[in-house]
Amino acid sequence: MGRHYYGDIEGKFWFGLQSSEAPERFGAVIELSYSFDENDIDDVKAELKAIESKTPMDKIKKFFEENTGWNDEMIAEAGFTKQELSDYADHELGTQILNCLEEQGQCNFWGQI
Repeated sequence: MGRHYYGDIEGKFWFGLQSSEAPERFGAVIELSYSFDENDIDDVKAELKAIESKTPMDKIKKFFEENTGWNDEMIAEAGFTKQELSDYADHELGTQILNCLEEQGQCNFWGQI
């Protein structure tokens, strides 16, 4: 069982790594759903850049191109931390949000816990 989100974008929060509150990182106001509009684009872009500046994005991407799963030992061997992996997951979410905002001018989705 996982925690999924649905709406203008869909996906699944990373088990054991990514909080259901991750959309707040990009400026969402959480009630029963996550909601963004065009006024949030600059905040989303800024947070994506902040993540990119401190996370080895290419290294983690390459890791997942070569592996279908992970555990603590594997990520330590690969040379990144669990926090960096969490940030990478948040970056994927933020990218979905940004793409949705740029295409539609708003982005709304809800989560299931």
